[in-house]
Amino acid sequence: MKDPNCGYCMEGDVLGAYGIKICDLETSKLVLFKEQSHRGRVIVAYKEHIGDITLLSDEQRNAFFADVAKVSGVLQKVFSPDKVNYGAYGDTGSHIHFHLVPKYKDDFEWGGTFAMNPAQKYLSDSEYSEIIDLIKKNL
Repeated sequence: MKDPNCGYCMEGDVLGAYGIKICDLETSKLVLFKEQSHRGRVIVAYKEHIGDITLLSDEQRNAFFADVAKVSGVLQKVFSPDKVNYGAYGDTGSHIHFHLVPKYKDDFEWGGTFAMNPAQKYLSDSEYSEIIDLIKKNL
């Protein structure tokens, strides 16, 4: 079942408000977060509209976390962060997803939780395409 208000379900303009779909993975969708104050920040969203990880079978959960780990490895390879932070929120959008946020010791948020949307850095279409191409080439 799809939620018509969910960007991960509907994609298109609903997703375009905050992200750009990169590709489908085994059990998830990979989305580039438009706000790029942390270069390479992405979202790994489960393909189905499920609101809590406890509703997944062991096999589904393990496959989803394999996607998260695969993407994290790509981010580490491509962007060489000091750490990748992981955030799972769902207070307003009940669709399982993880934010993967490359962070560096000289970041404005190093040592603290990353802001959901600090609205500090948006890119040109060509800059978004460059990041997407880097990620796709290394998946």
